[in-house]
This record gives sequence, structure tokens and C-alpha cells, in this order.
Amino acid sequence: QKDADYYLNVYRSLYKMVKLVHEVISAAREAKANPEKIKILQRDNTAALRDILRGTYDKLVVWNVPKGEPPHKPSDGYNDASNLLKLNKQFKYFVKGLEGDQLPKAKREMLFIKLLESIHPEDAKLVIQMTNKKPITGVPKSVVLEAFPKLLVKP
Repeated sequence: QKDADYYLNVYRSLYKMVKLVHEVISAAREAKANPEKIKILQRDNTAALRDILRGTYDKLVVWNVPKGEPPHKPSDGYNDASNLLKLNKQFKYFVKGLEGDQLPKAKREMLFIKLLESIHPEDAKLVIQMTNKKPITGVPKSVVLEAFPKLLVKP
């Protein structure tokens, strides 16, 4: 895993790529003070990051997938089929009141498992944590509210 992380960082530095969501969350967790956490979240801001934060902390977002961890096979981490920066758009199928309500339950759950298996395993853990409304360790709601004041509709 360390070799994979090394090569991913080299690739990113060559192509000026954005960080994956779990990398931003990890950096924010490691930051000592809240102002530093806020700066990291704002600097590495992506739609996928905001979706994870809102899905975790906004009471208006109600998930339409079973609680707990679904049976899935995590990806390798260095050979992912896709990433959350692209696939976060699929969240609309898993939120009550949106497009996924039209899908049969089995189809919606299959799409959710496919999403988890297509992204980095650490991002998949964040998605599962989000759908279970489990707060992100080291990134409390107060930090999210300061970093993105208009993100949460119903904190």
C-alpha cells in the first residue's frame, strides 16, 4: 500500500491532480487546530468532499440504503475502476425523495454496492459512514459549518 501511495503522489505531482476525498479528510484529521482543518477543507474543496460532508451532517439528507456495512468486495486501492470525484453524482439514487425512490430496492442496493466496489476502499468507508450518519472523527460538524457556512441546510 505504501508503494501505491508513493506512485499516486508522484503521478499527482506530475499532472496537478486533485486529492481523493479520503486524503483530504485524513489531512484535516491530522491537523491540530480547527483553523488549520478549515483551511485544508477549503483548499482541497471538491463537489465529492462537500457531498460527503453534507450527507454526513445535514439532517435534511436521509439515506435510502440499509444501515450498517453492505456486503461488498473493496477495490485494491491503487487499481480502482473509478473514483468518488466522478461517482458522487450517483448519490441521488440513494437519498430518499430523489431519483432512487423510483428504483426497486434490490436495484438501488446493487448500485450502491457497485459504487463502493468502484472507488478507493478508504473513500468507500467514508461513504458507508456517511449513509450511517456517523460523524467523521477529527472533522466535527462545527468545523464543516465554518469551512462551508451554506453547505448544511438543516444542521
